[in-house]
Amino acid sequence: MAGKYSFLSLFSLLSLLTHISSTLAFPSYGSLGGLSGRELDDLVARLPQVVPPNPPGPLEFSGPKLVNDADHPWEPLRPGDIRGPCPGLNTLASHGYLPRDGVATPTQIINAVQEGFNMANSAARFATYSAHLVDGNLVTDLLSIGGKTSKTGEDPPPPAIVGGLNTHTVFEGDASLTRGDFFFGDNHSFNQTLFDQFIEYSNRFGDGLYNVSVAAELRHQRIQQSIATNPTFDITSPRFFTVFGEATFPYTFFVDGRITERETARLDMTNATLFFKDSKFPNDFWRAPAPTAGTGIEVIFGAYPIAAGRNVGEVNTFTPDPTSGDFSNPCGLYTGLVNKTIKGLYPNPTGVLRRNLIINLGFLHDAFTGSDDCPELFPYGTL
Repeated sequence: MAGKYSFLSLFSLLSLLTHISSTLAFPSYGSLGGLSGRELDDLVARLPQVVPPNPPGPLEFSGPKLVNDADHPWEPLRPGDIRGPCPGLNTLASHGYLPRDGVATPTQIINAVQEGFNMANSAARFATYSAHLVDGNLVTDLLSIGGKTSKTGEDPPPPAIVGGLNTHTVFEGDASLTRGDFFFGDNHSFNQTLFDQFIEYSNRFGDGLYNVSVAAELRHQRIQQSIATNPTFDITSPRFFTVFGEATFPYTFFVDGRITERETARLDMTNATLFFKDSKFPNDFWRAPAPTAGTGIEVIFGAYPIAAGRNVGEVNTFTPDPTSGDFSNPCGLYTGLVNKTIKGLYPNPTGVLRRNLIINLGFLHDAFTGSDDCPELFPYGTL
């Protein structure tokens, strides 16, 4: 089991990009989904058609490094700038590691999370292409880190959208530590009430610092809160993996990299406020000391194990789903994402869209650390 948790440390990094959906069956309003063949052909013909480039490799220098530097000053939001549910990406955009308007290519995102946080290359690639395949514009090769925007390309006709990372039941998911559930109306903005709880639990279980022990307690609390208040609460795969993984990233990526012992890293509340609320690196902040995909997910899950499952239309009706991927079947994340989510979103693509789907799916599988045990899927054939 320890080996499986080590293997799954990749998925904790998916949460740095955003909160993966708990629902694998893709809704009709998804990114370019729900279009007739004629509508899709007409739309694609009007968009800039980009051949996806090969993803970036690992950093040449992957040690600790000052990242809040003169070349990357924090700047306040301008009118039209986009931010979303992920404090890590929001911070990178506010410091110029990503385009400050919040719209980026997969290449830009992979480079940014490596340069700014020292995310391991395979984790950066898997997280980025997972997000892009379901929330980005695959024709123009652009993704919004927040809400829907025309900056990723011309809008397709309703009911389809290129929705960005805010889109519910795609990558954003329930029981976030500092964002509310979609059921309550705002799934992407900083939630002061939840952040106050973050501070409270850090005080109760970490002497005022957020660490793996605090993460285990707070993760359990947020799940129980959603079960008790959200009739649509859902933590089936892929959200099942990242609901635990996201709890690792505050002490993995938001703690200064000159603190080299990462197993016992602790985040103070002043710096937590800067990242979560202000999208801002602390002064003189250094990235993690080595490429990482997060640590401690086995401790967080093991403290309060729970099956993948959902509420069934009412609060306090949490029911396990035996068909969902879980830690005993990590390949289920990849196969479910491809066969259900992406295939449901793009049932019969043609032309440029099919080509770019095939290319991006190849990048996704190449980044999957368990690919030797998880054969590549080809839902649209090969080129």
